[in-house]
Amino acid sequence: MSQAPSFAVISGEQVAAALHGRESQVIALVEAAYRTHGKGLTVNPDSCFLRFPDRPSSRIIALPASVKGGVNVHGIKWISSFPENVEAGVPRASAVLILNDPDTGYPFACLESSIISAARTAASAALAAGTLAGRRGLRPRRVGILGAGLIARYIHTYLTGSGLSFDEVGVFDLKREHAEGLREHLLSTSGGATVTVHDTAESLLTSSDLIVLATVAGEPHIFDPGLFAHHPLVLHISLRDLAPEIITASCNVVDDIDHCLKADTSPHLAEQRTGGRDFLDGTLFDVLEGRVGVPADRPVIFSPFGLGVLDMAVAKHVYDTVAESGELATVPGFFHEMRRYG
Repeated sequence: MSQAPSFAVISGEQVAAALHGRESQVIALVEAAYRTHGKGLTVNPDSCFLRFPDRPSSRIIALPASVKGGVNVHGIKWISSFPENVEAGVPRASAVLILNDPDTGYPFACLESSIISAARTAASAALAAGTLAGRRGLRPRRVGILGAGLIARYIHTYLTGSGLSFDEVGVFDLKREHAEGLREHLLSTSGGATVTVHDTAESLLTSSDLIVLATVAGEPHIFDPGLFAHHPLVLHISLRDLAPEIITASCNVVDDIDHCLKADTSPHLAEQRTGGRDFLDGTLFDVLEGRVGVPADRPVIFSPFGLGVLDMAVAKHVYDTVAESGELATVPGFFHEMRRYG
């Protein structure tokens, strides 16, 4: 190696500029990453959770991943979730992501990644909603959003950016002011749909045919299968909202079976309750490949654990976009000891 590799730092402002208004493109990137993963062309180890005995609601997660195909990069996302931040006026989640060269292993970029994480989560949700609704032959007209944070806002943006449109949008949050804040945002972005803040979660669930669960719940808080008697499509983004009896009464699609059935997610609790995995119908890749049918006479639940391969695909796209713009900021001398014997 004749010279030290370069190392770039990409800010949140640059990330946002690279992704803004490109929802359909990001959804396509995420779909390609799912297909690459489904074909065995990725390495996606278990996430590592750093937890704190004195702050049980907070955590920092490491998601390493490697993606071949058109992405061809290794990397890791380091993302924190500190729910108490919200009361202090600071976003709950913060993140950085490191990209590594597939040939040398050298890291070549550090990107602000809370936006990348939100975008890939929302793109995954929108891809699942469009694919599953299409397979059912039912177009959702009433969307209900439980949990009024940044992820909820991004998911709505990507749902509408994917071509879905709604007559009604419902919002519920344990903090009424958060629900009202999301409502104010949605009034300007919902394409004329009626936007309503619900007084109870039950009201929201029973009046929606597409349900977005985007909370910070650490354990199930929705127990009544009767709330889903109208067979909605559920995007179970926060993974721990639903009691096992709701999971086992539904058609269940996940992003990755082994990853999703860990860490006391609702599907993991259902596995513990039943002693098996027969309640799972397959993965989103299986649905995309036409291997799994999607019934219209049962609730359909998509539970994505959140794969690091999606973060890598979106991050590499951001890096390439910024590099092509000529605005890539590198750190001179970041790698210093480049001679083996001095």
